[in-house]
Amino acid sequence: MHEHPLIELYVTIEDAQLSAEIEQALEHVNLDEVAERTLREVGITEEIMLTLLVTDDNGIRDMNKQYREIDKPTDVLSFPLLNEPLVNAPEDQLWPPRPVEGETQASTPDFITPPGNVTNLGDIVMSWPTLERQAREAGHSTLHECLYLLSHGVLHLVGYDDHTEAGYQAMVSIQQRVLNTLTQRKS
Repeated sequence: MHEHPLIELYVTIEDAQLSAEIEQALEHVNLDEVAERTLREVGITEEIMLTLLVTDDNGIRDMNKQYREIDKPTDVLSFPLLNEPLVNAPEDQLWPPRPVEGETQASTPDFITPPGNVTNLGDIVMSWPTLERQAREAGHSTLHECLYLLSHGVLHLVGYDDHTEAGYQAMVSIQQRVLNTLTQRKS
């Protein structure tokens, strides 16, 4: 499998043949470049890493139910390790900072990146079957959908939230610019 210095990639699908096909499809895709361009687009230049897990509808539905209390599959989930947004953007585009110690009964300690180490932004989980369906509906390739949602997930990890109209519009605009830049570069 292609090495991704910024992204730890895992494919966990029960169907071994589909897993192999996904790994083969992603082998020649520069996932790191999508993450880097997304970060540059929002003014983040520090070294980062993240984990990308590609799973199936059952896998993502289980996580969606566990973490969001929504019992259905979705296309992408993001699990930021940061306590507050890393990106500098209008407040109505960002998720709210997590409460500081003492303000809540949080049992989990803060994740702190040691000085001099690469910042681990967190985890992105995608459902490959959902990506395939959405790609067909939108009339583009599954890889295009994957890269679009990778950019989307990175934006969530650094602080963007699409639960407001302003956040949604900002994220879509950034994702489109990132993919347009990649498409133009390959032409």
